[in-house]
Amino acid sequence: MARRTRDDDLLMEEDELTAAFLGDDDLGSPSQQSGPQQPQAPAADEWDEEESVPGQLAVDVYETKERLVVKARTAGVNKHDLDVSISDNTLTIRGTLSAGNEEDVENYFLQECYWGEFSRSIALPVPVKEEEIEAVLKDGVLTISFGKVKQDTVKKIQIL
Repeated sequence: MARRTRDDDLLMEEDELTAAFLGDDDLGSPSQQSGPQQPQAPAADEWDEEESVPGQLAVDVYETKERLVVKARTAGVNKHDLDVSISDNTLTIRGTLSAGNEEDVENYFLQECYWGEFSRSIALPVPVKEEEIEAVLKDGVLTISFGKVKQDTVKKIQIL
């Protein structure tokens, strides 16, 4: 049952919170519940499956008075393994992050680093001058800078 605090914040009991995330079907009947549900580790064969979807690159997008800037952490990626393109005001960054030579590895105990192909497409939030683009890879950070189209130079179209 939900309860309210002095501040009228809505709090949920543990069973309601679990049901909200798992759904009532996942919990079974109340007689089958023996306390909070614990997440289960993936089956052994799930660890061996390769993802067919490329990893997604994290980016920061911001603007200055004159420029639109996109920054992405690409530590460990060689600039020759990066492909940066723009089409219809959409920036696409693709690349491959190689783990190097792992022929001698017999078993991973923990693998948190992503290795392989990655891709990210971003609809740019402001119009840019496609002829004024600068891309620099330095210290593991890819910085792409665009000249912005000034609002007063945007061509207005009259509706008839």
